Amino acid sequence: MINIAIDGPAGAGKSTIAKAAAANLGFVYVDTGALYRAIGLYIIGCGIGTKDAAKIETALSGINIKLKFVDGEQRVILNDVDVSLKIRTPEVSMAASDVSAIPCVRAFLFDLQRSIASENNCIMDGRDIGTVVLPNADIKIFLTALPEERARRRYDEFILKGVETTFDEVMKDISQRDYNDANRPIAPLKPAENAIIIDTTGNDLEQSVNIIINTIRERI
Repeated sequence: MINIAIDGPAGAGKSTIAKAAAANLGFVYVDTGALYRAIGLYIIGCGIGTKDAAKIETALSGINIKLKFVDGEQRVILNDVDVSLKIRTPEVSMAASDVSAIPCVRAFLFDLQRSIASENNCIMDGRDIGTVVLPNADIKIFLTALPEERARRRYDEFILKGVETTFDEVMKDISQRDYNDANRPIAPLKPAENAIIIDTTGNDLEQSVNIIINTIRERI
């Protein structure tokens, strides 16, 4: 199987770009951030603090997460309920950032992510795919952009989806997630040693997707 790892900070466009590239190449697209979002959604629903590691570890026994691929599109199933839309809110985004720093949560999802990669030609995106989850991935890409541009993209996405927020709130969220991701003690966000670093600042979506596709094709 061919495995491609795409890592990078919040709002870098990883999900949108990786999804489009996977469709073009005929690969399965795996958004690992959605798995952490599903856990964050569940923890919020239980009324548990998103940094309360002890209670979260206990709560994990009540969580069953599956990924289904419908016409090449990933759907997230949490305890037999499709939560693909519910996990895309600012509140769940921050909850995902918190729970992803907890070792037992990362261990809980580790086998699921590797199992998918072992069974499919896939493009998997996240924060630690090239460094931890798939250290032997055939191609590793670290996708980034300036914080202000990432915040603008995320803000436009929220407005399009009808989510009430402001650019300043989104910028604050991006900055906080950058700090959390880079400074967590377990699997901090950083480029893998042999990763190809691609900065998409100033690019539109089509340009970024083409860069990723060409980069992959050159190396397969």
